[in-house]
Amino acid sequence: MDVKDILSSVGSPFSQGSGLVLERLHRDAQNDRKVFLRSAPAAFGAWIRGRSPIAAAIPYLKDAYLPVSPEMGRFLQITARLAGAKTIVEFGSSFGISAIYLASGLMPGGRFIGSEREPNKVIRARKNLAEAGLSEVAEIREGDAMETLSDIEGPIDILFLDGWKDLYLPLLQKLKPKLRPGSLVMADNVYTFKRDLAPFVMFMQDPQNGFASVTLPFSSGLEYAVAL
Repeated sequence: MDVKDILSSVGSPFSQGSGLVLERLHRDAQNDRKVFLRSAPAAFGAWIRGRSPIAAAIPYLKDAYLPVSPEMGRFLQITARLAGAKTIVEFGSSFGISAIYLASGLMPGGRFIGSEREPNKVIRARKNLAEAGLSEVAEIREGDAMETLSDIEGPIDILFLDGWKDLYLPLLQKLKPKLRPGSLVMADNVYTFKRDLAPFVMFMQDPQNGFASVTLPFSSGLEYAVAL
């Protein structure tokens, strides 16, 4: 039984309101293909010149959803609920799709804190969370996550990493003292950005660094770790 089979055997965990918002957002995110096509010449030109294709595409990606898949989203929500999460922190909230999944999994009295540096995405993410009925338990902080997430009080029950890949490891190390034994760290795109995230995966899968970690076979690759 693979991940999709397991998730399909579980009923929908969402309220009607949040479910409808997620359906709309996933539908709108299909336009990312047009964004990628517009960014392709700049990214290819950078690659030819030996520069970073990702950096060249940044001006275009401010309009891209870059969402988690519905399957991964449901996994995040169910995992949050099973973990009894009261504090969930996300790096890279974009338009708020993964934020809705994670915030929906909070235990009563819990809090979701997301981060996003693109102002237009922050506005939209906050609006989407409000439409999903989650604004009272979820917030999106605008700016550099190394700064906006630095004052979070622990313990952090779940840390989800889905922003710029070169910040995964520095941000994890900054927030590691606020994790507790049993806290979960999940990081998206370890297949999509295999080379960029190789040092991060190597760090997570070395038990000497304080984690037990495995890569789950979602299409983009999800690193799933437990703090020891």
